[in-house]
Amino acid sequence: MQIEGQVALITGGASGLGGASAKMWVDQGGLVLIADVNAALGEAFAHSLGPKARFISCDVSSESDAQAAVDAAKTMGSLSCLINCAGIGKAMKTVGKDGAHPLDHFIRVVNVNLIGSFNMLRLAAAAMVSNTPNAEGERGVIINTASMLSFFGGPLTPAYSASKGAIVQLTKSLAVAWADDGIRVNAIAPGWIETELTRGAREDPARSAAILARTPLKRWGKPDDIGGVVAH
Repeated sequence: MQIEGQVALITGGASGLGGASAKMWVDQGGLVLIADVNAALGEAFAHSLGPKARFISCDVSSESDAQAAVDAAKTMGSLSCLINCAGIGKAMKTVGKDGAHPLDHFIRVVNVNLIGSFNMLRLAAAAMVSNTPNAEGERGVIINTASMLSFFGGPLTPAYSASKGAIVQLTKSLAVAWADDGIRVNAIAPGWIETELTRGAREDPARSAAILARTPLKRWGKPDDIGGVVAH
């Protein structure tokens, strides 16, 4: 997809992978609507990107918030791209000194990471199908954020791993379902990136050292490493 002049809706776009993706999109001449629950951070970040960026407060697990975000993106032009970066997670044992893993935490993570992603992409796709196809027959692009933990077991991340594993299968299903409509659906599976989600691990010297020891580049990934991939 040629990014210049195209409108992208990016969830979790106020920081981290979403923020890096938003910056890359604008840098390449696109327009972006940043959707995030952190209004103060999102407003400031959108302002820093200039007139091609806007912000909307959005809880991806809310049907009304998601629809409002899609509608707002459409006021900027034809919605051509959705990048699902909104996500939460916390390292937690399934059975620990305080007992069993809290069920409400598992439900909340799945609700945001999986159901929230589906909520956004179903509404974005409904808007994209009416777009005029480009020369390649493409009407839109959807990029979901999975994780390396979609494929490898995470002993402290049962909820996160389950939600991200489901994202992979959801992406495969919809890529087939919407191919004839000209909507391309892909997923990225980042490793250990310097975001708020990994702060706890990065600030624990022993855990950080163990992670880097099995990381090929021997360093934490930067959000820009992934933002560049997403924007292409």
